[in-house]
Amino acid sequence: MKDVFAKLGADFFSTILFVAIYLATDNVLLATGVAIAGAIAQVIYSRVKGKPLGYMTYASLALVIVLGSATLLTHDPRFVLAKPAIGHFAIGAIMLKRGWLLRYLPAIVTETIPEYVTVAGYAWAALMFVLGAGTIGVAMTGDMKLWTFYVTVVLVGAKIAAFAIQYVAFRLLIGSRIRAAARA
Repeated sequence: MKDVFAKLGADFFSTILFVAIYLATDNVLLATGVAIAGAIAQVIYSRVKGKPLGYMTYASLALVIVLGSATLLTHDPRFVLAKPAIGHFAIGAIMLKRGWLLRYLPAIVTETIPEYVTVAGYAWAALMFVLGAGTIGVAMTGDMKLWTFYVTVVLVGAKIAAFAIQYVAFRLLIGSRIRAAARA
């Protein structure tokens, strides 16, 4: 689990930096510049240390440079605010692959209720698309406080809630199947 959070932190390093600097300074341009520098420094550091970087890190670097530069050039924060939406759309597209969720679940789930795992995988994809669309909608307002709330509370909260719902649903379904098999 610790490894998962480390990878997520690495993948979203520039976004975390952006939010932290913005909250500390209330300056979008400074936060954008620091996010760009942080993303570049992260890649350089990893390359020097010989650490492999995932696709998401390179994609995040490209997005933060392109969208961050557009923000710095136009003084319009909406460009950099759209970055998390692009990530959500990309992840949602990946989640449309049938059975993607199977590798993340314990054997009892994949052996007992595999048909529900496929449905859950598609539900996660739909959630990513909805959250991405919401991010675009909030970014278009240009309201930094609303965007910060959305990406730190709504995006994270929705994923935690979805995980909790999935966990409870899978527990109930597995319990029901096991009880039915014991009766039979």
